Amino acid sequence: MVRTISLIGAPSSAGAYGPGQEAAPAALRRHGIVAELGSDRRKVVDRGDGPVVHWRRDQASPTAANADLVVKVARTLAEAVAKAFADDHDMVVLGRDCTVELGTVAGAIRDGASVGLAYVDLDADLKTPLTGDGILDWMGVAHIVGAEGTHAELASLAGRRPMLVARAVRLFATKNITDSEQRLIDDAGIEVEPLQVVTDSMAAVASRTGEWAGTFDRLLVHVDVDVLDFEKFPIAENTDHRGGLDLSQLTELLVMLCRQPNWRALTLCEVNPDHAPDPERSIARIVDMLAEALG
Repeated sequence: MVRTISLIGAPSSAGAYGPGQEAAPAALRRHGIVAELGSDRRKVVDRGDGPVVHWRRDQASPTAANADLVVKVARTLAEAVAKAFADDHDMVVLGRDCTVELGTVAGAIRDGASVGLAYVDLDADLKTPLTGDGILDWMGVAHIVGAEGTHAELASLAGRRPMLVARAVRLFATKNITDSEQRLIDDAGIEVEPLQVVTDSMAAVASRTGEWAGTFDRLLVHVDVDVLDFEKFPIAENTDHRGGLDLSQLTELLVMLCRQPNWRALTLCEVNPDHAPDPERSIARIVDMLAEALG
């Protein structure tokens, strides 16, 4: 059966530490992502990008900077995602900072479907306005599960709070977990497949993932390319990450996740072509990874 994939861009750096990330969706398109994702088993429909939203300095909201912009981006994306699901499309969302996942989730649950979220990121993204540094980029998961102290409007984007219960979120290849995040993981019961486990025991991870993912109508996959070891593959926004996955390991993980029978959406975040020594080749390799993951 030929499946249709909707390609949706969310070119925003509103929740990030600075501007620049909003350029990634356009860069991926220039490097042929539409053609590469198409195959004899996949038709690609390009639904275009939402409005380009640039990071701005926000001194008025020191604990949740640019929350108003993040809300607008997420709501616009949620509309596009909901429409794609109404058309029975799978989808690839080209995001920038990780807060765009809020929009993907909000759109995916709008019709009442049960949703599981596989969150691939070296960071847990479980900071809140009470425990973080004010940058929403690493608070996305906390808002999805409606953690205490999260921004009320962001946490209830889908008209309910939490958007997803804790058992519906699973963290993959995570290495950087702060004390406050670990307390939230323990208290909420969020499952984590740590970086070392993913690299050493993929078969066991795949078995556990299949059992968990199969309990939902739809599986969403979020991938932050910060999970890649920056020394081996410099492409991420965050240049400080060392000791993450190599590209082949990330590809293997995404193949496992996106080949689940109920996979329906992949959101790609944090690509920064300016950080690559050879942007054309690096972007092409990311596109190849996505195409292989989708099968």
